Amino acid sequence: MRASAIMSTVGQWLCVFAVAEEARPFLRATRGRSGPRVEITGIGPRKAREAILGLLDKSRPALVLSCGFAGGLDPGLRRGTVLSSVDDGFPLESALIKAGAIHGRFVCSDRIVVTAAEKAALWQRTGADAVEMESGVIRDICRERGVPSATVRVISDAADEDLPLDFNRLSGPNSELSYARLAAELVRHPGKALELLRFRRALRQAACCLARLLVMAMGADPRIACVKNTSPTGPPGPIGEDQPM
Repeated sequence: MRASAIMSTVGQWLCVFAVAEEARPFLRATRGRSGPRVEITGIGPRKAREAILGLLDKSRPALVLSCGFAGGLDPGLRRGTVLSSVDDGFPLESALIKAGAIHGRFVCSDRIVVTAAEKAALWQRTGADAVEMESGVIRDICRERGVPSATVRVISDAADEDLPLDFNRLSGPNSELSYARLAAELVRHPGKALELLRFRRALRQAACCLARLLVMAMGADPRIACVKNTSPTGPPGPIGEDQPM
């Protein structure tokens, strides 16, 4: 499909994010103009599977983009780098690369990878560039349905970075953060609060990097995706590959 033809179908694209915080800068950037449909799946492979099956049962999109955060495994990838992995012949591949995405290999996990040591072990075992939690199942289902798909993820935490807390221990069975557990953890380790605030700010910046690239791939002005205020205000934002806080 010609570039002009695929761009004309932008309203039929489906962009899925695990949590709203990952999508917020992109939604802000595309507000009031023709853009893809954006849906939130929830965190982890089980929720992603349920969500994408329901979405594809309702309507068939021209293509699907699985977007959001990813933890870096390759030590050469800095926070804010956007990686993409696409189906053969994916019509948006050249636009993503032109916008600045780097071809990458992802491994999907059913838990948050917390420490630099865990990331190093996973990199040695798989050779993947980054880890996330939803794209594997989303894209498997898209292939079964014959829908072109791609993973487009921004590095939220580099390979040499530990997350400020182990969010696996602070989450319930549905991968949703328990605020009671978080509060108790911060009471026990008050010094972690500042680390958490810094990390939230970095995640907002990473989400902005992702939004900027997606907007450029759509052929729009990337300046509309810049978020000037990245101070941590309002409801807490996401933590780790996809974990909301």
